[in-house]
Amino acid sequence: MSPVGRRRPRVALATYDRAPLLAPDDRLIPPALAAAGVDAAPAVWSDDSHPWESVDAVLIRSCWDYHLRSGEFHAWLDRLDAARVPVWNSTALVRWNADKRYLLDLAARGVPTLPTIVVPRGAPDTVAAAAAERGWSRFVLKPAVSASGYETHAFQLPLAAADRAAVERVSAAGAALLQPFADEIPAIGELSFVFLDGQPSHAALKRAAAGEFRVQTEHGGSVVPIVADPALVEQAAAVLAALDETPLYARVDGVVIDERFVLMELELIEPNLFLAHSGDAPARLATAIAKRLEVDGSRRGSA
Repeated sequence: MSPVGRRRPRVALATYDRAPLLAPDDRLIPPALAAAGVDAAPAVWSDDSHPWESVDAVLIRSCWDYHLRSGEFHAWLDRLDAARVPVWNSTALVRWNADKRYLLDLAARGVPTLPTIVVPRGAPDTVAAAAAERGWSRFVLKPAVSASGYETHAFQLPLAAADRAAVERVSAAGAALLQPFADEIPAIGELSFVFLDGQPSHAALKRAAAGEFRVQTEHGGSVVPIVADPALVEQAAAVLAALDETPLYARVDGVVIDERFVLMELELIEPNLFLAHSGDAPARLATAIAKRLEVDGSRRGSA
């Protein structure tokens, strides 16, 4: 008999050490899971002493330092895989999504994305030339492994001395992505579509603070719930249709260019899901988790 059949299943909500009790939005998840018959508690992902093998599943949530501790984070995923603990999103999706070069993969699958060039580590001199060659007088450079706008910079040609120093710093840390600056972000904002178990749930508009282009709240950005255009929701859903599996949760971020949704980021690891913006979203997430537990619990119990 599976663990799910003998007792209430237990889920660890993985977070990081600066939010050991979960980020505020994620605190809506445990009571919703409790109502669905599932016990849930936060656990710091980098705590090696935590008995991850003892839970029925791990839900990755506010692990907002994974990009700063990439080696440790991937080792943690390896440990979960070795213990055959179900993880959502799956470790395969997380590993793929942890490097922003996934955008090139999605573009090859027909997903409209911003033009993206990979700058190899230690090649800062190629950045300005590559942007100029493509007519990008204003462009963005970001690490291939990054989150929350970390080391993400907007530049204007010709580069000033301080700009060149920032380019060298980003390039020295690892591979980076070069993209044209999306004027739609400061003008209109960035759209975020939240999907739960592959189904559209709710949407939000993120705006940057005055004088800033990064929309994350860490950089002064704001978030408001919106009623999204059904056509844009359908276009965002097409991003998930390009994947090999359906994520438990996904946040599809992008802008509208020439009346078409263009992907900026596909967030499958630790995005804020803006659950507080949709009254029934926590319950629907809990229901999806309970369904997956039933399937994965049976699989583990019969092994």
